[in-house]
Amino acid sequence: MSGLDRTQAPKTRQMAPGRTALVASLDVGTSKIACMIARLRPCAPNEALRGRTHAVELIGYSQIQSRGVKSGAVVDMGEAEQSVRQAVGLAERMAKVQVESVLLSVSAGRLQGQLIEASADIKGGAVTAADMARVTSTGMRHATPPGRTVLHALPVSYSLDGVKGIRDPKGMVASQFGVDMNVITADATVARNLMLVVERCHLNVEAMAAAPYVAGLSVLTDDETDLGAAVVEMGAGTTTIATYSGGRIVHASGFAVGGQHITMDLARGLGCCIADAERIKTLYGTVLTGGSDAREMMNVPTAGDNDRDYPQAVSRATIANIVRQRAEEIFEMIRDRLADSPFAAEPRARVVLSGGASQLTGLAELGSQILGRSVRVARPLGFGRLPNEAKSASFAVPSGLLVYPQFAHLEHIEPRHTRQLMTGTDGGGYFGKVGRWLREGF
Repeated sequence: MSGLDRTQAPKTRQMAPGRTALVASLDVGTSKIACMIARLRPCAPNEALRGRTHAVELIGYSQIQSRGVKSGAVVDMGEAEQSVRQAVGLAERMAKVQVESVLLSVSAGRLQGQLIEASADIKGGAVTAADMARVTSTGMRHATPPGRTVLHALPVSYSLDGVKGIRDPKGMVASQFGVDMNVITADATVARNLMLVVERCHLNVEAMAAAPYVAGLSVLTDDETDLGAAVVEMGAGTTTIATYSGGRIVHASGFAVGGQHITMDLARGLGCCIADAERIKTLYGTVLTGGSDAREMMNVPTAGDNDRDYPQAVSRATIANIVRQRAEEIFEMIRDRLADSPFAAEPRARVVLSGGASQLTGLAELGSQILGRSVRVARPLGFGRLPNEAKSASFAVPSGLLVYPQFAHLEHIEPRHTRQLMTGTDGGGYFGKVGRWLREGF
């Protein structure tokens, strides 16, 4: 099997226009697993969300505590499998349907986007679809080092004989054809183990997508993607970033620090157990302090199993200071990564925060101070009749996965290997599904 066949994770095809489809999304995170099931129905064009051809009608969803996952990567296959089964089962019962395949997000594996250029001579004079696929495949292959897998290969623009900025070169005449493309990759082992967990649940992985990219599809308006924006997906174990310019994603990156690190800081700083620290963060977590916070005290249970231990009195200012120190560190890391991306050339571009950790009080204001840009907290856009729980920034990724099939046509997709068809076997079933990508990768 060629090297091209094993560089790209599973991808979905473009949705057929004018047809209704049933779509399921699965977001396997460090602290929670979310599953959403929706019907996508054809709709009229939306001026604010021009790329969407279908309306999303949510019919089932679930959100449960994640187990067996650390920093977005699978660390216990059995526990992760049980969590996925439970999340999908709850969403299926609400939707009254049975899911056979899911769209799966990836937030771990050191996400990295790379802008590359590839070019080739055109023999026939006019650029054909085969020429475009050949040059794009070559560029994608050279941008994928060993041990990495491609999540997205997104052409940004094309060039003909050195003239850049061409949107659709098909049929145009030139002697040399080139493409500028953004290739987003992740560690292959992390992606395969995540896929293996899902397929052990007898579910087919229809496509894998980078978490910050699909979050952007859910929470950004067309004006924001045109003028420039960065989506910062702040999860429990990872923080991932996708930057947009000219209507396209141009960069992606991430690091393994997130909201769970704030929880651990609180547990250490307050001397309480992790569960109590998480509750304190959720109920009282803020990066803002006022004059009365130093005087306002609250009781915090001490860590340990001795029921006779008295709770300790802690000021709200102490809690806010612990949260703020880690939040500042995260934003400083975000600032460094944005400085190394094309986003640095967009001084007016804004930052949009998504993910569960983005909901801490005052985080947008702190981010604006450190990043020197306009910052807002995200919410899913263009979804009808979402329940209150799913309207928050923590559902940006699973809701973005539901939008993702409408943008599949923007990506280069490598042809899949067809040996099973040629030998008369369909490759179906659990072992066929699990083995297919593992065979391609090793």
